[in-house]
Amino acid sequence: MFGNKPKPAPKSKSTKIDTLIGQNSELHGDVIFSGGLHVDGVIKGNVYAESDSGSILSVSERGLIEGEVRVPNIILNGSVNGDVHAADHIELAENAKVTGNVYYKLIEMVRGAEVNGNLVHRGDKTQDFLPGPNHDTSADKKGDEENS
Repeated sequence: MFGNKPKPAPKSKSTKIDTLIGQNSELHGDVIFSGGLHVDGVIKGNVYAESDSGSILSVSERGLIEGEVRVPNIILNGSVNGDVHAADHIELAENAKVTGNVYYKLIEMVRGAEVNGNLVHRGDKTQDFLPGPNHDTSADKKGDEENS
């Protein structure tokens, strides 16, 4: 009665999902997106989004990405075989498995998550995350070696 104010709804970390790769789908080739991408299926290729776009990638426990990931915000509960670059934030949930290096600005990691590679903190100085099809990755690797 008195003092019983309704509690505000909790703020959700999720964003609107614009693209869905379904559980029974397998995509071959690079994916370039903006907004929200949710993966329940398999992507055999790289996944890119602009570093300043605020885009978010979520991978369910059934999802698998075989390739490099360069997305500002990532919620991973599935598997990635390749390096993961999160310009802003990455959340590694209980079933997350990364076989490759994880480059991050802010990281959350739950018990049970697995990283078979290095965890590398990146400061405010980040590289462009959308290299495009003609991008020369040798310059990125040289920059990574200098930052080590």
